[in-house]
Amino acid sequence: MKYFGEGLSEKHKELSSIIRKRDKIEEAKKLFLEIHAKVHSTEISHDISNEVDYLLEDLEVNEYAIMPTSKDETIAWVLWHVARIEDLTMNILVDDGQQVFNDEWKERMNTPIIDTGNALSDDEIMDLSKRFNIKELLHYRNKVGARTREIVSRLSAEAMKRKVTQQGAERIFIEGGVTSDKESYWLLDFWSKKDVAGLLLMPPTRHVMLHLNDCFKWKEYIRKKSNYFWC
Repeated sequence: MKYFGEGLSEKHKELSSIIRKRDKIEEAKKLFLEIHAKVHSTEISHDISNEVDYLLEDLEVNEYAIMPTSKDETIAWVLWHVARIEDLTMNILVDDGQQVFNDEWKERMNTPIIDTGNALSDDEIMDLSKRFNIKELLHYRNKVGARTREIVSRLSAEAMKRKVTQQGAERIFIEGGVTSDKESYWLLDFWSKKDVAGLLLMPPTRHVMLHLNDCFKWKEYIRKKSNYFWC
């Protein structure tokens, strides 16, 4: 069921059809930024209030750390997960620069981990979710989103077809963004098969759309139910 992003899938399909076309580069970047703005709060797009604002504006701190059913994660985990993946892929693999995350952000968010959280058990997800300084987690995600928009705005048509380098993938592993656990390490194999356009079509767009849809579903569940798998 669709809980979030009405019309975004269609826009994403349109982006997929033009993103590697040299004569469509400016149109593609504009469309990417339009989609990207819809999966981030308006603090980074400076647009009118959107669905992400609606998701977050009245969430209580404890609601970020509720695991509604045994098949779910938490809203806090999702925000960390999508932000870390966007940070790593956009800043290291696309821009060959430095990720936003550093020791200062680690302390500010009060996180015991630095990777994407793919390999965490339910116990670990709950521990992480309850530890987070939610205000700082949201600030971190906004900072990542703003940096992505800067990077994409200066991409050339030639850059869209540039393949992910082995050096970039190795940097992510060395810097701890991905661990040696198979549930985490597969990300490097997945990203290594992409070009820049392929990365733009997944980590900062489609991937976030899917996870935010879950968050909206969980928020509805949390507000309607009194019993949860874990809270």
